[in-house]
Amino acid sequence: MGDTKFLLGASTAAHQVEGNNIHSDFWVQENLKHSTFVEKSLDAVDHYRRYEEDIKMLRDAGLNAYRFSVEWARIEPSEGKFDPKELDHYRDVINCCYENGVTPVITLLHFSSPAWLIGKGGWGTEKVVEYFRRYVDYVTSNLKVDLPYICTINEANMGYQVSKVAREFTKRRKSGDVQVGINIDIKKIILGMFEQGFAFHCNPFKVKTFLSPRKQEEEVFVMKAHQAAKEVIKKNMPGTKVGLTLSLYDYQPVEGGEKYAEQLWYEDFGFYLPYIENDDFIGVQNYSRKLVAKVDTLTPAAGAPVTQMGYEDYPQGIGHVVKKVSEQFKGEILVTENGIATSDDARRCEFIREAVQGIKDSGVPIKGYFHWSLLDNFEWQTGFSMTFGLCAVDRANGMKRMPKESLKVLGEQTF
Repeated sequence: MGDTKFLLGASTAAHQVEGNNIHSDFWVQENLKHSTFVEKSLDAVDHYRRYEEDIKMLRDAGLNAYRFSVEWARIEPSEGKFDPKELDHYRDVINCCYENGVTPVITLLHFSSPAWLIGKGGWGTEKVVEYFRRYVDYVTSNLKVDLPYICTINEANMGYQVSKVAREFTKRRKSGDVQVGINIDIKKIILGMFEQGFAFHCNPFKVKTFLSPRKQEEEVFVMKAHQAAKEVIKKNMPGTKVGLTLSLYDYQPVEGGEKYAEQLWYEDFGFYLPYIENDDFIGVQNYSRKLVAKVDTLTPAAGAPVTQMGYEDYPQGIGHVVKKVSEQFKGEILVTENGIATSDDARRCEFIREAVQGIKDSGVPIKGYFHWSLLDNFEWQTGFSMTFGLCAVDRANGMKRMPKESLKVLGEQTF
């Protein structure tokens, strides 16, 4: 398909915006009596029906690209049984992008999975490799559209990052931060564990959604699933560039923390590099930094402003991370997520400007920048309270879209 123009856009994830993802593992978890989700996704922000309106809004703001996810649980709601009407829906979304001069970038797995997969061992067993391969083969052999980029798996390293947060809580009864909305409510986790086992028809101690804590040996299953997906995409869509995305922090050593910072970077990036070093591109996703002392992370920095998510408001981090990735990864680099959870859109406007300048200062020639997120949406276990969006949604009044100034500001950026 050749080189594309610089991609300036915004991202979403299916479960967070579409609504009524009833065959997914997270829908099951949201509806447990002792759910760790503070609320249910329900209609989310109704993007499933309103995607055309949202894509036109993105276009009118001056953006030329849209990264969104295809929902596995819709396409394969029960094991081995695919729903062609759902694939037709995503083909329609892709075509809508092209009709509006917007380049689509799709993600095949953005955290949510079919509920049936969890009963088969989920993301904690090597069987997931073949399940994921089969799904990806179905999608890419039947879409019959051109796509310049496909992300196989969003934040493939998130399971291990979540495991570190869980260990931190167990050790100190203090929750660390992670770049996704999770809650550590021990009572609900314990009570909900058995409810999940019943709901997913499996051992309650072996429930493994994509956001469950994973050991590094289990991360290998994720990476093998990525490689299997890449293989079938290259067979079915040879002109498409393939990669995945990683959740990456800007680790900054203080007080002799250089060695520990290197260890943390290896855990987030270096461990995965052998599996992705020959990929066409990598999607870099960064929201903050962590100051690293000899044996601990000091986050947020003392007296620093924080976001709704509780981590430091630090837009400069994306430029630092892009630079560090470029020193080890030789394929193309896209920033696939970067943003801020805040109710102050004036701050979001400045965050965008500062982040873009940080990328320019890095000197790294990236291929695209996607802000998270196009819409205020369902931030997983923390619900709708975390507002990352460039557009607000009045969920109580017909899902009315209310574009923010930050959407216009993003459209004005140049790289």
